[in-house]
Amino acid sequence: MENSRSKTVVFITGAFVHHSCWDEWQTFFKDKGYRTIAPPWPHKNAAAETLRNSHPNKDIASNRLSALIDHYDQVVREQAEKPILIGHSIGGLIVQLLLQRGLGVAGVAIHPVPPQGIMTFKFSFLKAGWGPLGFFTSTRQSFLMSFNQWKYAFTNGMDYEAQKEAYYKFAIPESKLIVRDTITAAAKVVFENPHAPLLITSGSTDHTIPASLNESNYRKYRNSNSVTAYKEFQGRNHFVLGQPTWKEDAAYILDWINKLP
Repeated sequence: MENSRSKTVVFITGAFVHHSCWDEWQTFFKDKGYRTIAPPWPHKNAAAETLRNSHPNKDIASNRLSALIDHYDQVVREQAEKPILIGHSIGGLIVQLLLQRGLGVAGVAIHPVPPQGIMTFKFSFLKAGWGPLGFFTSTRQSFLMSFNQWKYAFTNGMDYEAQKEAYYKFAIPESKLIVRDTITAAAKVVFENPHAPLLITSGSTDHTIPASLNESNYRKYRNSNSVTAYKEFQGRNHFVLGQPTWKEDAAYILDWINKLP
């Protein structure tokens, strides 16, 4: 097994949210001696409010999963040392896909969108994903969650003021195509292949990516003969990075990393 003692962390953002969602996580890891970066997706290097005001944004709408994976592939290769990869939602899926390419000494997929072939018909998953998939609407226009959609898909269970603050701080337009790409071969993982250590986490109240979906993702790796771990956190929704409990999750992840060979 490759030595996992890297002190560089690349945070990979998910869909619909601004990359500043990692700010507190970066501070936490920096305080523990890590060098961290959280690069934005292409066409999203602006403030969240600026991006919302740009909607419908044809450049954001043009983003595709394969190109986004290549974007982070380049970011990872540019680091002075092979980094630890930590991603959320589609960012978690990208962690899995980059580990498949042999990039990263370890990976953490937080509530990841599952790779191709892993599905659920749970109502919350279908309801949360219907709008972003944008069926019967133009893919040339970006998709921006309404506040009501945000409350259901991301911040369910939080009080109204916290939901509203999170929306205006982090919600941004998204590509419908990139959401659709997650069910295509662009999101294919060969689970039997060896990979760097991988931790998959889930949340018991996540509407967008139910915990059962993350557990199915984890179980697909059972024949890989590589370190793969799974942890379900109680009371976490899809806004897990910004919930008051975020530091508990970050501490668990850091402890898992520190225990690797």
